[in-house]
Amino acid sequence: MSPTPATFDLPTMPSGYAWEATDEGVAARYGIPIEQVVRFDVNTSPSPPALAERLLAAGRFETTLSEYPPSDYRRLVAAAAERYGVDPDEVLVGAGADEILDLIAKAFLPVGSAAIVPSPTYSMYRIDTEQRPAVVIDVPRLGADRGHALDVGAIRTAAREERVAVVWLCNPNNPTALAEPDGAVETLLSGLADDAARAHRDPPLVVIDEAYAEFAGRSLLALRAGYPRLVIIRTASKAYALAGLRVGFALARPEIIQRMNPYRPPGSVSTVSVTVVTEALSDPTVLDANLERVRRERDRLSSALTRIGWDVGPSVTNFLLVRFGSRERAADVAEGLLRCGLVPRTFGAAHPLADHLRLTVRDPDENDRLISAVEAFEAAAPLDRDRDQESDA
Repeated sequence: MSPTPATFDLPTMPSGYAWEATDEGVAARYGIPIEQVVRFDVNTSPSPPALAERLLAAGRFETTLSEYPPSDYRRLVAAAAERYGVDPDEVLVGAGADEILDLIAKAFLPVGSAAIVPSPTYSMYRIDTEQRPAVVIDVPRLGADRGHALDVGAIRTAAREERVAVVWLCNPNNPTALAEPDGAVETLLSGLADDAARAHRDPPLVVIDEAYAEFAGRSLLALRAGYPRLVIIRTASKAYALAGLRVGFALARPEIIQRMNPYRPPGSVSTVSVTVVTEALSDPTVLDANLERVRRERDRLSSALTRIGWDVGPSVTNFLLVRFGSRERAADVAEGLLRCGLVPRTFGAAHPLADHLRLTVRDPDENDRLISAVEAFEAAAPLDRDRDQESDA
């Protein structure tokens, strides 16, 4: 008689995800011209740097458009290594940070393993984990009164489970707009290493998504010296205002990069993207100009919305998180903005930030449209409530 094979329950593979509505979809739904749609929901910068437009106009790229770019992205890797202060063998290029996340999941999350996701945070960590399929261990962040910071003790406790292979972190965190308190991540990494040593096993891979690090002016890249199983993710999408080119980077020790490299497609980043991002990384004025533009507009937009009466949280990123106190109120405001062609980031009913909206900092004219729409919405709100009360009576 043959022995019965061991079995275990696998997580259910998700059937699909719904991404944000397109400009065309918003325009059609609300009956407005497509050119009036402004995306306050995707955390992109409002316009690309002049350098990009100049290179595109010249039409001279890494290779001709009929050919693939070099499969090792050699010039782009060299520019990233120089920009981030690492060796070239510590850099892996991907089609945006999202492809890097996918490569990490493929390389480090075997079927049936688990990953820790401190929530609320960027939704792709859960999606990539479930698609393996692996188990998501949700660890709630601390409350708003503590800056939605990581619960370091709770993460350490969850990571002691043997099947935990990855810990996903985002710093500064999306969508809460804040960086972790000084020393918090260092304390977490030290604790994870100690716990793993006592259990006589490797610590989990820790991924720190630093998509917004340039806005905060601080990186935790140096921590890989003391915690070898650390991956830092950077991107050209946010601070460099080049989201449409889809270029991201994994920065890690060479042995980690080598483990990810077999899962990397040879040409997922276009020759146009390689050329423009290589030059942008090599020109510090591109980054500095956009950072100054965003910081100035972030402060102005936050002050204006606060004066109107909105509860705007602090931010070190290129977006704001606004609290409305109830899911219904947040939904009403979102609908009012959408009717004006202004698209906010909303959160589902079960989300811990369901009573919030997230708003991207855009250019002055677009931010002025938002401010005017909010002023009009708030001015009309008391009248609407009075009509509702009269109707109920």
